[in-house]
Amino acid sequence: MSETVTITALSGDEEFTAYVARPAGSPKAAIVVIQEIFGVNAGIRRKCDRLAEDGYLAIAPDLFWRLEPKIELDPDVEPEFQRALDLMGKFDQDQGIRDIEATIKQVREAEKIAKVGCVGYCLGGRLAYMTAARTDVDASVGYYGVGIDGLLNEKHAIAHPLMLHVPTEDGFVDKDTQKAMHEGLDDHPKVTLYDYQGLDHGFATEFGKRRSEEAAQLADKRTSEFFTQHLA
Repeated sequence: MSETVTITALSGDEEFTAYVARPAGSPKAAIVVIQEIFGVNAGIRRKCDRLAEDGYLAIAPDLFWRLEPKIELDPDVEPEFQRALDLMGKFDQDQGIRDIEATIKQVREAEKIAKVGCVGYCLGGRLAYMTAARTDVDASVGYYGVGIDGLLNEKHAIAHPLMLHVPTEDGFVDKDTQKAMHEGLDDHPKVTLYDYQGLDHGFATEFGKRRSEEAAQLADKRTSEFFTQHLA
């Protein structure tokens, strides 16, 4: 079952929407699904639906709501891809983390679910790392997160498990960045990195030409086992 719900921002005087997919029975935990730069589009909703099929309450907040509410873009359509890049440039990531924190808070209070994880893709992969460092989320997963090397000074604050999926030929994350991520995080007791040789950014997308089926299934299997261990 899916629906759109309203989340109250941490300020208490603003609201934004989120897509929610519910499991058939009582949820074993909740997972915040953090969007790419393309909004809460069909692919992100499908991520939520898959998690609900696995027994989780999955919720994807509209993080671009201050720029343009309810935007949905297709990465395979060039003008929409360029528009997404423009939105990312205007997006306040610190505010985005506060909106993710508000989503976690509301799920715990309104849904009475104690354990809440998060999983993010692209921009969302970066935000998943930031969520692990800046909130009390119980477990986090980031797929092809961008610019994480610039956030390594926050790694000391990661108190709960974090998994990062890193394609080695990511057009947005060069080799030096990948090296810095490994050097900065490989010895962190709460962080696990997996490399995917020869793969590019977006390999685990649900729809479109970026998907690599075998690698996506492997990464998603690792994510599923990770959430089973740390949430369910």
